[in-house]
Amino acid sequence: MKSNRKAGVAGRRERRAFSAEFKAEAVRLVAERRALGVTLAQVGRELDVRPDQLRRWTREQRHESGAGASVLGETLEQENRRLRREVAVLRQEQAFAKKVAVYFAKESR
Repeated sequence: MKSNRKAGVAGRRERRAFSAEFKAEAVRLVAERRALGVTLAQVGRELDVRPDQLRRWTREQRHESGAGASVLGETLEQENRRLRREVAVLRQEQAFAKKVAVYFAKESR
């Protein structure tokens, strides 16, 4: 059985350093995945980064940019495409919900 001790401190990991590019891409991914309903914890697991760290990077980047675009570094065309995709997904979900409601309404008779 291996020990997880590093330099005599139990339960502590070595501090990792992340590049500015990694942070920017992580923030972009967080915004994109959150728009699709994915939790911050799930995105953190995918990137092997704690959710509070992702939250801090998002807040810092939003503060630096003055919270201009909804997704940082996104042009109007990119935002428009992203929003159109989101609308398409929401319409599909709404149509499915209507079908389910009709199905269960028939079942209850």
